[in-house]
Amino acid sequence: MIKRVPVEQLRIGMYVHNLNCDWLSHPFLRNRFLLEGEDQLSRIRELGVSEVDIDTELGRDAPGARGGSELQTHLKPALDAAARQRPPSFRATSLTEERARARRILLEASRVARRITEDVRLGRQIELDPARALIRETIASIVRNQDALIGLNRIRSVDLYTFEHSVNVSVLMIAFARALGLDSHLIEGIGLGALLHDVGKSQIPDAILNKPGRLTAAEFDIIRRHVEYGHEILAQTSGIPSVALDVVVEHHERLQGTGYPEGKAGDAISQFGRMAAIVDVYDALTTERVYHGAIPPHEALRKLLEWSPHDFDRSLVHQFIRCVGIYPIGTLIRLESQRLAVVVETGRHQLLKPVVRLMFDIPSRRRLPPHDIDLAAENVYGQDSILSAEDPAKWGLRPEYLLR
Repeated sequence: MIKRVPVEQLRIGMYVHNLNCDWLSHPFLRNRFLLEGEDQLSRIRELGVSEVDIDTELGRDAPGARGGSELQTHLKPALDAAARQRPPSFRATSLTEERARARRILLEASRVARRITEDVRLGRQIELDPARALIRETIASIVRNQDALIGLNRIRSVDLYTFEHSVNVSVLMIAFARALGLDSHLIEGIGLGALLHDVGKSQIPDAILNKPGRLTAAEFDIIRRHVEYGHEILAQTSGIPSVALDVVVEHHERLQGTGYPEGKAGDAISQFGRMAAIVDVYDALTTERVYHGAIPPHEALRKLLEWSPHDFDRSLVHQFIRCVGIYPIGTLIRLESQRLAVVVETGRHQLLKPVVRLMFDIPSRRRLPPHDIDLAAENVYGQDSILSAEDPAKWGLRPEYLLR
């Protein structure tokens, strides 16, 4: 059974199931491991989390701790509140019409991100004009139909993570900022900062950055320095707006002061830094890496809610969910008609009724020809609806392939 225990009640021999903080904030290779020594206990206490989930079937028990259905239902009020929000109401063009432009923008974005990294490694000045032009094109695409870019950025390559992560965080940050109603000047600065938020990683040895095994404490400290390196690089680059620096410097700060590099807390972290923390972790969680598997988008949103308000601003997490949907693009869902489908567009009028692409019939165990249905409209099955989000691994499916 999974139980939640206060950190001070952790004992050697317990099996940690979830550290209840984002993996970017801790030095452990995985969230799940057996507690075998006092050094592990000390490092968990240093994280600043108040409670940790343990698996009593794989390690020592903690009598009296909360478990079972209590852990499954404590987020329900927050999810219900997010579901009641109306999606952002802007779609000037169809998904089909915008997708070709979006594909070109993502290709150019990857090229720009690579060039910036190469310039920094070679000690050259960063050229901001191509990045600014790219951000303006990205904003224009999101204004026309944000689902095109967000959908395409679900198609990922493990080998290109460094570049694609920066691009995807930029796309999501621009969509997030627009959903919040921020003005265009701020959105441009936020998008630029997001594109450059990990530029300091160009100074981290690849052997540490992409290490497939567990990081040592010293290696984890080196990884953390990428924020300071990024600030130093951009402080020497003319034309960087202050909002962009906020994104770069604060995307690893956490609401209760457990982040880095400065351990800022609460209102000491700018709104843009708090936004970047949410988006950075969401994209990292939903991406396959050499040292951890991806989790489905809907599960990543649950994690963000679970880790707030300790790590993240809960009101901003709610607004992010409003932006990407309760079932974000790329989520595999089971319908009442017993078919599996992948979300391809967020709901136009309700977050719980997105546009989905059929892919599998459960009773007959056969794949279906791709066919889109709007769950907010009547179709041949009546008004179908979502029963649950599903783990693609359980069904041996790769829903992101249908987003092509």
